[in-house]
Amino acid sequence: MLNIPLGLPTTTVTELMSSIAGTGQDQLRGGYSRPVYSSAEIDLRTWFIEQATKRQLSVEEDGNGALWAWWDLPTGIRTNAVVTGSHLDSVPGGGPFDGPLGVASALIALDLMRSRNLVRTRAMAIVVFPEEEGSRFGVACLGSRLLTGAIDRNKALNLKDPDGNSFADVAIKNGLDPRYIGPDRRRLGQIGVFVELHVEQGLGLAGLDHPVAIGGSILGHGRWKLSMSGQGNHAGTTLMSDRKDPMVAAARSIAAVQHIARARDNARATVGRLQPVPGGTNVIASRVDYWLDVRHPDDAVTAAVVQEIHDAAQLIAAEEGCVLEFSQESLSPTVSFDAKLSGQLGLALPNAPILDTGAGHDAGVLAGHVPTAMIFVRNPSGISHSPEEYVEDADAELGAAALADALSSLLG
Repeated sequence: MLNIPLGLPTTTVTELMSSIAGTGQDQLRGGYSRPVYSSAEIDLRTWFIEQATKRQLSVEEDGNGALWAWWDLPTGIRTNAVVTGSHLDSVPGGGPFDGPLGVASALIALDLMRSRNLVRTRAMAIVVFPEEEGSRFGVACLGSRLLTGAIDRNKALNLKDPDGNSFADVAIKNGLDPRYIGPDRRRLGQIGVFVELHVEQGLGLAGLDHPVAIGGSILGHGRWKLSMSGQGNHAGTTLMSDRKDPMVAAARSIAAVQHIARARDNARATVGRLQPVPGGTNVIASRVDYWLDVRHPDDAVTAAVVQEIHDAAQLIAAEEGCVLEFSQESLSPTVSFDAKLSGQLGLALPNAPILDTGAGHDAGVLAGHVPTAMIFVRNPSGISHSPEEYVEDADAELGAAALADALSSLLG
């Protein structure tokens, strides 16, 4: 049992995660579907506020919808603060740990630090960023991009979800004022350092005798939208020789994505979402929209892979009598985490290996503005963005303890 002073919560990461295990379960896909501002994600935001309030933290929502729970100093000074946290939204049919593990671990790390009667010289905050996955509005890390100005606010306000709702309309419905959506220099200026704990999204730790690792870098990555337009028509009356079928063109170009990416060492390219219009079984589509994700440690290679895919899709479109539109939705260069901050974490966690990741995170967006670092918790399955994502209970607790050690070294 943790030695926590009277009046503070006595719980574990496992118990916190169990308390939200029924929220957002997807009966069709399996796993969890918690898009930003869905009922499930709103329930999780309420859960976080309740947990933070139990810990006597001061909770506020910024203009972009991020939640901040402050462990203030007696002086109330919040400059040069130590900030940790993650996100609560998920991809469709995602796993239970991607995002919420970092939030739950931050709460338990706070309990652990309080049990140590830590003498602090800096304020601390736990932040929950919205729309990290980009599963509703198509831009990953939207909350941190808005905070830092990494996305134009007008572009963000006009983003549409699959049902045609704009981000501006959804934000207003959930209590945000569009006038305050966008870069927040005052808020950003309060962050002295940012440390994000996250489930590992690969097998880097699976074969090692270590439950946690320190992040080294994030692969450069981006998202592009392809719209293949042809001629909509009747499936039964249109001869094969008379067709301009965008589904065929899209399928051929998607197959080309795999071949192009495999020809480059360490490249990853994925088409994980496709929407035919109008989408009838007995209808030749008039348009097919699909989204491309490309990643590589070398940003120049990422650009070259994308260009090659674009060229191939253009050629295929012409061969099938179709027209291609190709547009970038987001792009994040390769990020190396702050060497000094990572070194401080290394002193606090001397046995933790350094681990690079191919997954994007809010820490990567913030890295261009404040010193950032990451802690990864072992995932023995190596699988993420899937119901098979997994963390052992013991590793979850060790992860929170490691986060407490790291934050203690920064706060004191």
